[in-house]
Amino acid sequence: MLLPIKRYADFSGRSRPKEYWMFTLFQLLIGLSLALVIGVLGSLTRSFSDGGGPRALVSVLLGLFGLAYLALFLVPGIAVTVRRWHDQNKSGWFILLFTILSAIPVIGFLAAIANIVFMCLAGTSGPNRYGEDPMAKENLSDVFR
Repeated sequence: MLLPIKRYADFSGRSRPKEYWMFTLFQLLIGLSLALVIGVLGSLTRSFSDGGGPRALVSVLLGLFGLAYLALFLVPGIAVTVRRWHDQNKSGWFILLFTILSAIPVIGFLAAIANIVFMCLAGTSGPNRYGEDPMAKENLSDVFR
């Protein structure tokens, strides 16, 4: 789950599907946890009549959580997605194409589905122009270091 954070801004090489999906699960769990904490804090501040201090505290915490979430997950998330594209011997720039397409209402939904399908596909066997096969037995030992 934490390998993409270890490879924070590494946009080269290849990543296994398991690395991508475990990081996606980790992001989801952290995001839901933060939403729960913020929701509880928000409901507690409604019970105060003046609303000045506690609401300001929740606003500051919300801003800090948002910045931390972006710093810890935005760059590694993009990097692991690029490496998944590389694993299929495709350019990492496809992520930009899918991001642009996501701004178009109906096409954006289809682009999101296509991106999920591509992230589920197995990579090319053996080395490709982006590096060695991450599923090769000799490369699996690198994952556990």
